[in-house]
Amino acid sequence: MIYFTADTHFCHGNIIGSCERPFKNVDEMNKAMIDNWNSYVTDKDDIYILGDFLYKGNGMNANNILSRLKGRKYLIMGNHENYLTDTSFRPKAFEWVKDYFVMKHEGIHIVLFHYPMLSWYGSYHGSIHLYGHVHNSGIKHPEFGDKLHQLGPRAFNVGVDVNDFYPVSIKTILDKAKENANERFF
Repeated sequence: MIYFTADTHFCHGNIIGSCERPFKNVDEMNKAMIDNWNSYVTDKDDIYILGDFLYKGNGMNANNILSRLKGRKYLIMGNHENYLTDTSFRPKAFEWVKDYFVMKHEGIHIVLFHYPMLSWYGSYHGSIHLYGHVHNSGIKHPEFGDKLHQLGPRAFNVGVDVNDFYPVSIKTILDKAKENANERFF
């Protein structure tokens, strides 16, 4: 299975208040997100992290958390990946690190980027855009509300703040896109 997540902000105490996360402290938040991740993801799964994996902390903090998370991990760079330049960080924890990535799944292009885009590769031809960055304060589409749909029926916020602190499966993404898209794309 393939999963996506964004904006975990492991080790970031201030994110609890600024995003109204339901945790008492960083340790509780980190543990809950690790438990949630591992309840979905297995070591045979791929998980794409669309930025801001760890905010406060160093390479050792990142190594510690990454070693506890299941799955083959791919990182799309966010604006808070300072741990990557720490000499104690083990870069092999990620299969790769990129700024932007277009994957193809079941004939559909899926564009991965940390930031939400109004237009993306293939956006007028049935592709899907996954993003993070906006946490739970993004532009809300009046028809779809604040769960997954924020920029329209084919752009999805996969950040933890709008997905109950769990990763989102590709099946969920494709099911939601099929519900809302013109069927000619499928």
